[in-house]
Amino acid sequence: MANSEQSKKRARQAETRYGVNKARRSRIRTYVRKVEEALASGDAAAAAEALKNAQPELARGVTKGVLHKNTASRKVSRLASRVKTLAAAKA
Repeated sequence: MANSEQSKKRARQAETRYGVNKARRSRIRTYVRKVEEALASGDAAAAAEALKNAQPELARGVTKGVLHKNTASRKVSRLASRVKTLAAAKA
């Protein structure tokens, strides 16, 4: 357990950051899930719109240190590929 004042403060800060990061991760997952659901329903327009909304959230997760840059890039790339495939299939 933390003994010094500094270590007690750092423990409090870590707890606060954990809550913030958890909320941010949850928000990112929600946006990604909306894209997945639109893809599953077969609605190309809704999927494209959901992807457009999810991309900035993923990028924000990178700048805030919640996600690694390559992880976010990979997720966006794979989702975009699936949306593009769906749109091509509908056309």
